[in-house]
Amino acid sequence: MPFVRIDALRADPERLDALGRAVHDALVETIGFPPNDRFQVLTSHDGTSGMLRYDDYLGVRRDDGIVYIALTMRSGRTPAQKQALYRRIAELAQEYAGTEPRNVFITLTENESADWSFGHGVAQYIDGWPRHPSLTRPLSH
Repeated sequence: MPFVRIDALRADPERLDALGRAVHDALVETIGFPPNDRFQVLTSHDGTSGMLRYDDYLGVRRDDGIVYIALTMRSGRTPAQKQALYRRIAELAQEYAGTEPRNVFITLTENESADWSFGHGVAQYIDGWPRHPSLTRPLSH
């Protein structure tokens, strides 16, 4: 299960949705997450009360089209899988939302099974499934 946070400057709801779809589709295509495994926080910053800062670090010339994408997922992906994921996110962000690949900034944080609770105060990946009466099927990821 990936947890995704996307922050963009002055993005309307349609652009935020397109960016969310781009990241989700890339995760499904390159990592193999199930299509219904989507947990995202999509935030637009207006440039006044909410700001995004950037520079030209590593020679990448960014502008106000910058999009920060923070991914959190369990560890276990190879560097090649991560590279494919980053590349596909940049491609789909351009295709779906018109975001130039140079403006797609991605960070991926990995953690372990004990670091997730999907609800009910249960660490489903380690506590077994189902633990709570309302939970009826095992997790696939």
